[in-house]
Amino acid sequence: MRILVVEDEPKAGNYLLSGLQELGYSVDLARNGVDGLHLAQEMNYDVVVLDVMMPGMDGWEVLRRLREHADTPVLFLTARDDIADRIKGLELGADDYLIKPFSFAELVARLRTLMRRGPPREEELLQVADLQIDVLKRKVTRGGTRMTLTNKEFALLHLFATHVGEVLSRSMIASRVWDMNFDSDTNVVDVAVRRLRLKIDDPFELKLVHSVRGIGYRFEAES
Repeated sequence: MRILVVEDEPKAGNYLLSGLQELGYSVDLARNGVDGLHLAQEMNYDVVVLDVMMPGMDGWEVLRRLREHADTPVLFLTARDDIADRIKGLELGADDYLIKPFSFAELVARLRTLMRRGPPREEELLQVADLQIDVLKRKVTRGGTRMTLTNKEFALLHLFATHVGEVLSRSMIASRVWDMNFDSDTNVVDVAVRRLRLKIDDPFELKLVHSVRGIGYRFEAES
C-alpha cells in the first residue's frame, strides 16, 4: 500500500514516515501543501494523510484542488477540535479526520479502513509486451529470461511499468525513485536508465524505454 503524508511539522512528519514504513507501507512525505498537492496529482496513492494547518497552501486548499481530479481517500489531521472544521473538511471531500494529539494505533486502524474503501490494490503481476514483473516476489523476466536488477533499477522499472505510455520527467523520476529534488547538473536518472536499458532492452529487438528529448522518458512497446 502506498501512502502520502503531508505534514509541515518536522517531528510529526518524521514520526509518521518512520512508523508507517516500519509497518511495511510505501510512504512519501511532503513538508508543505504545494509539494503535497504535486505528489498527490502525479502519483497513485491508496490514501493521503493531510495536515490542515500549514503555511502557504493549507490542507483545505490542497483537498479542494485534489478533489477536482482525484477521489483518493484523505484522512485529515487537525489540531482544533472544532465541529465547524470537521464539517468543512467533510464537505470538501475528506473521508475521515483525527484530532491532534492522536494515538498512532488509531491512525493506522483508520488508514486501513480507508484503504479498504479505496481503489483496488495495484496489480501483483505487471506485463508490458514480453516483459513480466512479479511485484511481490520482485522477479523480472523478459522473453522467459530472468533479469537481475538492483533495488533502484527495480524501483525505476516498476515506476515505468505503472505509467505505460506516459512521459515521465526526470524530476518526477528522481523524486519517486531517489526521494530527491532533481538537479539539472546531476545525471543520476540518465545513468540509471542507461543501466536498466542494458538489461531489459539492449538484448531485444523490441524496445520499451524511449527518450523524450528535453523532458525525460516514456515506457511502452515500440519497435
